[in-house]
Amino acid sequence: MTTTTTNYRTTVRINAPAQTVFDAVTTPEALAAWWSPVTGSGLTGGDLCFPMVAGQAPLLIHVDEASRPTTVRWTVVDCSFMNDWEATQPTFTIAPIGAHACELTFEHVGLNDQLECKDMCSRSWDHFVRTSLRELAEGGPGAPNRTPRDLARRAAEEGA
Repeated sequence: MTTTTTNYRTTVRINAPAQTVFDAVTTPEALAAWWSPVTGSGLTGGDLCFPMVAGQAPLLIHVDEASRPTTVRWTVVDCSFMNDWEATQPTFTIAPIGAHACELTFEHVGLNDQLECKDMCSRSWDHFVRTSLRELAEGGPGAPNRTPRDLARRAAEEGA
């Protein structure tokens, strides 16, 4: 019997130029505004260090590719608080739709049905990519990790 697994994947239309979305997933300032505080370089060959959980070693990501404005591909190098993530590849594919909009497809390759964290991580990516990143790229505030909006989302999920 063969078991198939499905990686997490979502696509969202963003009313912002592809260049803006590319910058949102490659610059530390923008990453912090929609996902989590970070240090390092989001360009090809760079490393990004996200202190996601207090008291835990940071999430370390290597930037395998950052090809303006269409592709950003990461590999998770170290994730002590979520070992399932190690060696997975979050990937952003940005397709321009005219000058002022684009379609973002985000796939977390390796975040699949066999991992215990798939449901929780999928809900989080839904929030961070479909809501927080989109809002930031469209000129809004974003709702990054541990902000009041993110904490409210988490509390609602736990209560559901």
